[in-house]
Amino acid sequence: MKLQVQQVSVHIGGTPILHDVDLEVLPGEFVGLIGPNGSGKSTLLRTIYRSMRPATGSVMLGDGDTMTDVWNMSARTAARYTAAVLQNSPTPPGLTVREVAELGRTPHHGMFGRTGGADRGIVDSALARTGMTDHAERIYGSLSGGERQRVLLARALAQEPKLLVLDEPTNHLDIRARFELLELVHSVGVTTLAVLHDLDLAVRSCDRLVVLDHGRVVACGPVLDALSPSVLSEVFGVTAATERHDDGVVRVTYGARPLAKAS
Repeated sequence: MKLQVQQVSVHIGGTPILHDVDLEVLPGEFVGLIGPNGSGKSTLLRTIYRSMRPATGSVMLGDGDTMTDVWNMSARTAARYTAAVLQNSPTPPGLTVREVAELGRTPHHGMFGRTGGADRGIVDSALARTGMTDHAERIYGSLSGGERQRVLLARALAQEPKLLVLDEPTNHLDIRARFELLELVHSVGVTTLAVLHDLDLAVRSCDRLVVLDHGRVVACGPVLDALSPSVLSEVFGVTAATERHDDGVVRVTYGARPLAKAS
């Protein structure tokens, strides 16, 4: 599934938040959406998973030459294509891990539809892929932060989406849980657009990066091109560079003190 955002602008209370944003995520890619706080990253995601209608522009999904604007789909149809894992995602209290994951089947049979054998098999597979099978009967609220994120990812996978949209999926996780979660997402092979706050994780995990600043795309492309020293300086206000090390991993290398530019 391919995602194309074309000339998307968003205004909130008369204030422009996004300005003519264009981006593309190709089938199977893991693209990171990065930028300073307040740059419009979460707002852009909301236009993609149909939480906030853009003032102008379109959000297109499809394969090959057949693309459809998600805002021309019904909410239920759009949910069959796109699954979102959000920060502090609300979950009804008292549900077990399995019951939370089963919520991912709602777009396929409705809120009051009955879960059948095929649905249970899909949920079982999602729990297995996220390593949560052994926790299936535990109460969701009793889990650690990393375990909860895995359950929310299992719920998203149970939707059988063509596009995954992630908003700060590693927020509040320890370093090991961050690496495990992003490696898991990458292994799924679903087209993914993820807002990431941690630049070190973004350069290690993503196929390409899109950099937002003040609601505009200021850089996009392969990691080493998109996160150049000039972008790190002008957008993030730090002296740094990205480089590919001998082990093949791209890392951010920060300069000597002072790290931050004087304001």
